[in-house]
Amino acid sequence: MRYTMLAGKIHRATVTDTNLDYEGSITIDQDLLEAARIPPFAQVQIYNIANGERFETYAIVGDRGSGSMALNGAAAHKASPGDLIIVACYIHVDAKDAHAHKPSLVYVDAGNAIVEKKEG
Repeated sequence: MRYTMLAGKIHRATVTDTNLDYEGSITIDQDLLEAARIPPFAQVQIYNIANGERFETYAIVGDRGSGSMALNGAAAHKASPGDLIIVACYIHVDAKDAHAHKPSLVYVDAGNAIVEKKEG
């Protein structure tokens, strides 16, 4: 048996930009992706704290240190710059390993700079 478990999340990030004329995805600062252990092109779930929207897309690498959190394509309809969101990535874990699994939890400030990182 396998469980779907949280691999990593970026908590209460601020949307920095939206771009309807892009083919899709969310552009995330490379530092944040690495801290949350979210690989480029991984499926992510986005939870918009401002309006309750929940949706899926995939992560692409933004400039390191930029604080970028930009929704592209159709996802740009789901949030506005300034909205707070949670970005979560999940993995499948064998049942025998589930109790030992620890996700990477990344907490950011209003500029999307990392203020705390811990394992769950």
